[in-house]
Amino acid sequence: MTPRLLLFAASLLLEILVPEMAFAKLIVVTTTEDPAALTRAIGGERVEVTALAKGYQDPHFLDAKPSYMVLLHKADLVELIGLELEAGYLGALLSGARNDALMPGRQGYLDLSQTIQPLEVANGADRAQGDIHPNGNPHYWLDPENGRLMARAIAARLVALDPDGKATYNGNLAAFETALTAKQADWEQRMASLRGAPIVTYHRSWSYFAARYGLTVVGFVEPKPGVPPAPMHTLELIKLIEAQKVKVILMEAFYDRRVPDLIAQKTPVHVAAVPNSVGGEEQVHTYLDLFETIVTTLERQSRN
Repeated sequence: MTPRLLLFAASLLLEILVPEMAFAKLIVVTTTEDPAALTRAIGGERVEVTALAKGYQDPHFLDAKPSYMVLLHKADLVELIGLELEAGYLGALLSGARNDALMPGRQGYLDLSQTIQPLEVANGADRAQGDIHPNGNPHYWLDPENGRLMARAIAARLVALDPDGKATYNGNLAAFETALTAKQADWEQRMASLRGAPIVTYHRSWSYFAARYGLTVVGFVEPKPGVPPAPMHTLELIKLIEAQKVKVILMEAFYDRRVPDLIAQKTPVHVAAVPNSVGGEEQVHTYLDLFETIVTTLERQSRN
């Protein structure tokens, strides 16, 4: 075989043995599972994603473990929910990671709260009011339309960091938005009968979800955000539920059910304990799974 044929054969063999995936994946660390799920949907095989807080954990509280610093040290991008949700730990992690690319203002730092219109902005709030986020309620991913905005911001940042993957990222974003639009129409139809209904929630997590589907939050199991329920407040809440004819207490699955279940024993209310994040229950693998589970549970509990 001539040298030219040998070179051709070698190049052909290389193309066969080395797949199209022979690129350096972007290493992405997210503070919670929801942007992680969106990033996997958009990035596909071009990204490697790790979430710090799991979907079955309270995202307000996370220990700044050295292992998280190691993850961040190797990362190309960190995605956070923002609005002070990670105020208790992310600063220390980023400082310990010694990765300048992930510092605020750099391409490797993506605060997804900058993409949405926050609710419940409370300038001048103090900690005596409980776990208040003065720049707005950080649970905005619980409005699927905000998920669309988050996905667009993630796609744009992935393209900026990995221009060769632009076609992949934009194609996957388009597919995600198409699927989301179809599911939103279904969820709107199924939630229509609950529009205007009064509900009680455990924590002040459901404001965006309630606004999207026209639910009226009339009370909270917590007397103040982040403060455990007290007996006097629980008695007042029972009276409120009876007066307002509330049918559902909507709560995160990771909270203690004892007080909500006690209230359910004293009133006709039903407890809907649902995941508020991807991974919060075994069947919730994707962002769309999350809303499907919440809507299905509310449908069932509101009919009882």
